[in-house]
Amino acid sequence: MILSVRVNNYLVYANDAELSLIPDLRIKKFMSNVYSANKLSALKTSCIYGGNNVGKTCMLRAINSIRCVLLSIAAEVPVNIFSKNNVCTLGITFLHDNKAYSYDFKFDTTRTKTQYYRGFTYEKFCELNVDKYGNWSEKELFVRDMDNDNYSFKDNEELSKLLKLVSSNNILIYTINSEKYPIIEEYRNILRTFASKIDIVDMNNIPLEKTITMLKNNDANIKHKIVELIKNADIDIDDFKFTKNPNDIRSNNNEPITPQEIVLRTSSMIDDMYRLTSVHKGIPVPSLVFDSTGTKKMVAIASYIVDALLKGRILVVDEIDSSLHFKLTRAIVALFNNELNTNAQLIFTTHDITLLDCKKFFRKDQINFARLYSLKTLTAAKDNIRSESDLIEKYKRGEIGTIPEPDLINILLGDE
Repeated sequence: MILSVRVNNYLVYANDAELSLIPDLRIKKFMSNVYSANKLSALKTSCIYGGNNVGKTCMLRAINSIRCVLLSIAAEVPVNIFSKNNVCTLGITFLHDNKAYSYDFKFDTTRTKTQYYRGFTYEKFCELNVDKYGNWSEKELFVRDMDNDNYSFKDNEELSKLLKLVSSNNILIYTINSEKYPIIEEYRNILRTFASKIDIVDMNNIPLEKTITMLKNNDANIKHKIVELIKNADIDIDDFKFTKNPNDIRSNNNEPITPQEIVLRTSSMIDDMYRLTSVHKGIPVPSLVFDSTGTKKMVAIASYIVDALLKGRILVVDEIDSSLHFKLTRAIVALFNNELNTNAQLIFTTHDITLLDCKKFFRKDQINFARLYSLKTLTAAKDNIRSESDLIEKYKRGEIGTIPEPDLINILLGDE
């Protein structure tokens, strides 16, 4: 699980910004929304509100950049375009095997005469501990700081010297021989295992491959859970399945394609996509042609939800409410907040103000506003914000979080 994400000089974030999923231990409400083990705790869900282009999606992109770096996948690490600083700083704190770790790095895009960019000029990997009072301490495992000529590897002088010599084209766990130094393999397994559990989903561009693969699988339990999620998205669906014989599907090839559906149809598995079948009033029809955009999006994301809950994965979703009924969005979030969820996590952006509910649904520390602060930082005395406050009305009035004030009618009525 993710405990916090840190950014500096990244996309819209010119300065330090942090998304924290460490629960406030003073809040005793909805403890089922909190994962706890070995004195360590993490929020099972966290949402980010805000207007357009204020940093919601950028924070999710930062998670993806960190994930790609840790998996040695070609990563996009863009600096803030309004800054003259070419160094982007990213960091993440996470749980692995009921231990907490933090990993931070700096990526320098400065062009030099000898190489295209300076690359990874700073790395720091730590193991974290927390006492019974909630106080955190860190044990440094390794540091590679090229700018300050600081190189150290815990309890290993030979590796400490070697850090000066390794390439900056990649991070440390991929630039030192792990066969010769088993501790490198151990650290690589920790970082890679964590990163491989993260799924990033954009609700406006969700691939169907994962759902197709899981429905083609012979695991009846998984298929049943996916189908039940999809059936809840559309009250008229009797059943949903992957049909091996396309002749069993009633279709109408003259159905028009709406612009919203284009991204859902773009796939190398186009034949398999047309075999996704929804049953309406006993009649099997191709879901891709017949079902609404919202239902098709639920078809695509259902497999990610089931996979996360069954395998303890981290699901990161941009615009989770896109084309979904507000009750369905609420139900998805409730699945992750449920006490039956023991190790899955959901992080998402949204414009759905019906989720702004600290009376029956969320803890204050689970709600964030770009750019970036938690609802828990707003107090009853200073900000008149309580758990029983009508947060929807306060948000609509701009009292919590910046919101746009469109005056579109004047575009038409104003003077030319």
